Amino acid sequence: MSDVALIKKLVVNHELLVKEIGKIIVGQKQAVNEVLLSVLCGGHSLLIGVPGLAKTLLVNTVSTALGLQFKRIQFTPDLMPSDILGSEILDEDRHFKFIKGPVFSNIILADEINRTPPKTQAALLEAMQERAVTVAGHRYKLDLPFFVLATQNPNEQEGTYPLPEAQLDRFMFSIYLDYPSYEEEIEIAKTTTTDKEQIVNPVFNAEEILAYQHLIRRIPMNDNVVEYAVKLVSKTRPTSAHAPEIVKNFLDWGAGPRASQNLVLGAKAYAAIQGKFSPDIADVQAVAPGILHHRIVKNYKAEAEGIKEKELIMALF
Repeated sequence: MSDVALIKKLVVNHELLVKEIGKIIVGQKQAVNEVLLSVLCGGHSLLIGVPGLAKTLLVNTVSTALGLQFKRIQFTPDLMPSDILGSEILDEDRHFKFIKGPVFSNIILADEINRTPPKTQAALLEAMQERAVTVAGHRYKLDLPFFVLATQNPNEQEGTYPLPEAQLDRFMFSIYLDYPSYEEEIEIAKTTTTDKEQIVNPVFNAEEILAYQHLIRRIPMNDNVVEYAVKLVSKTRPTSAHAPEIVKNFLDWGAGPRASQNLVLGAKAYAAIQGKFSPDIADVQAVAPGILHHRIVKNYKAEAEGIKEKELIMALF
């Protein structure tokens, strides 16, 4: 099948996928869209929102609709790295045998990831970047496609461990879930309090997702659009020559090169699901807030004046 035909097929399948997810998830269109974009790019997503906004349900529904293996890890203060990666045991023949942990799956739901100490959070670093884990000196490859979709509650200060920058940088998108609108909440109250069960049908399988990931990377992108994406990331760095005054005043540091890679890939995927064969500057701007939000660090002045990350990102366009 040609790339043009594949993109047309992707547009149809993406609409079907959104429709299937919509059977369970009411509203949250932006969140659903960004999770699906990260899946198409082979990236990971961090879902942030107060309890009860269907973060866990969203990840569960997406994995069912994608037809992928799904494992959930509930992060707690006493969770150990071996609880995620697996461990070696002595079998009946007195040989060491490796028992795989829940990380050996296609989609990992890292629930409340900021409730576990940094030692355990770091156990996911190698898996997220290299799609492999090392246990007792042996390296094990993970099944592809592999995604970590993590959730965290922003306001739970007690008993939480903020994610280190190195780990945050490995998430392609940070997705903020907001309260549903009044109409959406009426719809939620109606649909979740009946005896009728909605069935989500798988739209993709693992092979198709891998094929679409390769397709996204093959999409051509004009040099001026790539330069715009890189310049946008460069503008977030207070010491950069491109940095505007607002960045120098309100940011401590900006995004790294991984943000540029993610902007290019994200713009390609965003263009593809719109049925376009090459992304433009508008596609870069559409994915920029979710990709840059968790990679910029505000200074005390910005905190004191109540300036939000999104305002700073929008000022760069």
